[in-house]
Amino acid sequence: MHIAILTAGGAGMFCGSCMQDNSLAKALTGQGDEVSLIPTYTPIRVDQQNVSEERVYLGGVNLYLDYAVPLWSRLPRGLVSWLDHPRILRMASSLGIENDASQLGPLTLAMLRGSAGSMKREYRQLVDHLVEEVRADVVIFSNALLSGVLPLLRERFAGPVFCLLQGDDLFLDQLPEKYRQQAIQAVCNHAKLFDLFITHTEFYADYMSDYLSIARDSFRQIPLSIDLPEETMTPRSSPRKGSSSPLRIGYFARIAPEKGLLNLVQAVRRLHESGVEVELQAGGYLGKAHHPYMEQVKEESAFLGDRFRYIGSPASQTEKLEFMKSLDVFSVPARFHEPKGLYLLEAMSQGIPVVQPARGSYPELLESTGGGLLFEPDNTAEYVSILKQLLESPEQRDKMGNNAQRAVREKHCSSYAAQRLCEICNSFINDSQEA
Repeated sequence: MHIAILTAGGAGMFCGSCMQDNSLAKALTGQGDEVSLIPTYTPIRVDQQNVSEERVYLGGVNLYLDYAVPLWSRLPRGLVSWLDHPRILRMASSLGIENDASQLGPLTLAMLRGSAGSMKREYRQLVDHLVEEVRADVVIFSNALLSGVLPLLRERFAGPVFCLLQGDDLFLDQLPEKYRQQAIQAVCNHAKLFDLFITHTEFYADYMSDYLSIARDSFRQIPLSIDLPEETMTPRSSPRKGSSSPLRIGYFARIAPEKGLLNLVQAVRRLHESGVEVELQAGGYLGKAHHPYMEQVKEESAFLGDRFRYIGSPASQTEKLEFMKSLDVFSVPARFHEPKGLYLLEAMSQGIPVVQPARGSYPELLESTGGGLLFEPDNTAEYVSILKQLLESPEQRDKMGNNAQRAVREKHCSSYAAQRLCEICNSFINDSQEA
């Protein structure tokens, strides 16, 4: 089976959806399927082997110029194709071009118009590639915001087209009000052209079924997964047993208000005030738009002195996992309904228990792994109490960490997710042939 996956680059940052798409494509290839992972907007950035095609389609610079410059879209493709080169797109991203939804309302609407709007040249090029060069059996969109190309694709491709939903609502909800409903309606209209929708949790299937007015029986699930070499998942042993240093709480996710690093700092302050001495270490991508937020985090954490450290965004998976191994407890107290949570799998794969708010994907992930504890969202007192409970019980930390590590290996590895995706594809194709 040949599966084409359209993935959206994250404008130079490590993107959870890109990383999930890349590890899934790698696992599919490993089990004998032919896979084309096709980057759009910008090149993807991952901390493992990048298996995506080198060429980028719907290049972000040309899309913007199609929208902003009259007659740009009428120029011959040979004159503008150089702007889609990965090196040019990386340079544009490095200059501070970010995918901030609050600034992208009109451009988002233009993209959702697809081949009916000013960007038709770019959309036709992508469809030509899918139909004439890739010739896939199944096409999977890794988010619904790419669906502007779907009407044109449907005119030329008769095979099944699925959509892997991984956080589209988060982007749409950040659009300015005057663009938000138009964009949501456009995605709802395109949604009718997909054959199936795939999510990582039942929660997100329920949520997006309502959000996009999609029949609930159009959804299937594959597990959230990570691709880790077996040697990185050694049995947990309390990493700091016998150490006189304070226990260490860790955070690793994008540095942004909705991910909740400031909330974690405030919880640690309460621990500190109650006499519990801890270190706090944080990592993750920090975009220019969120530098003021990070300054606020640093001010709020001044009481910790040198016991607070921001490690940045490690370039390799090895560095990230070494950071995880150095922790005693991991927490990302996100303030929204997180649809994925790859960082939890990464921490739990190293035997580190987690503490999370009972919202979004977190309850299902912790039920699946037994790797942590939940607290009532926005209940700081309960959050502090549960953190304290874990910090003061090395036996509980070890038990949860070992259970989680085993569950990640068995239930949340990329090979298992790839197997489940192939089952969905084959089942749909067989049912269609029998109908």
